Parts: sequence; structure tokens; C-alpha cells
Amino acid sequence: MYMKNIIFRFFNKIITIIFLFILSSYTVYADFSKTWENASTSVVSVLPTWPGYQKPGFGAPDGTAPEGSGVIISKNGIIITASHVVSRATEVIVRDINGHLHNAEIIFNSPATDLALLKTDIINKNIIINYNKPKVGSSVCLISNSFGLDLNITCGVVSSNKKSGIGFNSIEDFIQIDAAANPGSSGGAVVNKNGELLGIMSGIFTKESDTNVGVNFAISSKLLNKTINHFIK
Repeated sequence: MYMKNIIFRFFNKIITIIFLFILSSYTVYADFSKTWENASTSVVSVLPTWPGYQKPGFGAPDGTAPEGSGVIISKNGIIITASHVVSRATEVIVRDINGHLHNAEIIFNSPATDLALLKTDIINKNIIINYNKPKVGSSVCLISNSFGLDLNITCGVVSSNKKSGIGFNSIEDFIQIDAAANPGSSGGAVVNKNGELLGIMSGIFTKESDTNVGVNFAISSKLLNKTINHFIK
């Protein structure tokens, strides 16, 4: 009987180790390549020119990243971005995933929601918007121009699907995510695993610097719909 108990405990430990190995392997090797393929062509880098400067990305005010991100939301070249990325810019240029530069015109700016719209000549690359509230714990990715290093993807989970009163904007309806976000990510696309737009990156919660600590906030697609629905065609 004693030997049977030892054997049972031994096999129980082996099964537990195998289970944990499989679980950790899934976490490390989760494949988001299709997410990138489906959404990245609809994301751009946003290059504002600030007052007193002649080149995009130079002279940004203190606390403002010199570059940002944006998402193509209509077939006629409308791009949504964060208001704080372009609000003081004298000129805006966007760079698509292929490195091509396009002039952009600010046609809507709402500091209260931190949303702005740009008109460009880019066509037929719009993202699919998902207006359903994402489930807490579901997979989520951020495609953005992090640190001005061109488009890249980071992934994590939805930490909360309804946050307000954070203090970033006057009007807030945020999705909280733990996917890494950094300066330059503002205006980037927060998407589900299918590459559908869930929100627009707006703020990084930190008390020391604008570096990622895994508490990041995206403006929900529900608020996008209320704010700029009549621009989407």
C-alpha cells in the first residue's frame, strides 16, 4: 500500500509538470501572425511637424512623442489618431506600412475624447471595426509606431473592458490592456486576434515616465462610433 501511494504521488507530479509545460508553451508561442497580416496594412505612422520646425518629428513639446500612430477607418483614406498627437501640428504626414509618405489634413479634432481624424489619399486599406465589448482576459494586440521605430506589434490580454475617470481625457470610455505601449504608440490600433479594431491607444498609466508598465488605455470602439461615426464610409 505504501509503495502504491509513492507511485501515485510520483505520477501525479509528472502529470502536473507536463500540464504546466504545455500551458507555458502555449503562452510563449501563441501565434499572432494572422493578426498582424489582417490589421497592419491599415495602420500608419503619424509624423507631425511642430511650430517653428520644418521637418516632421522635431520640436515636439515636452511630454509629447515626436511621432505617433493612426488607423485607416474608411475606404476614402480617413485615418483616426489620438488628438494629442496632432493637435498643435502645423503639418501632418503619414507613413504607410510600405514606407510611402502621404500628406494628411486634420478634418476633426476632439481634445475632450482625445480623437482626431486625418484625410489622406490612401484608399481601400481600411480596418474592420468591432463594436462589441471585448471579454476580460481575451487576447488583444497593439499595432503602433512604438518609439518611432516604425510599425510593430505587442500582445497581451484585456485587463478591463470599461474604464473611466482615469483623468487622461474629459470624456473617457477606455479598454485597459497589458500589451506593451510606449511613446509613439498613441493613436495605434488595439485589435482582437482576428485583427478587428477594438480601440485606439490613448494613454500609458505611469507616475514616473512614459514607459510601459502594463497598464495602458485605449479609447473604446463604442466611443469611436459615437464621436466619428458620420465620417466612416
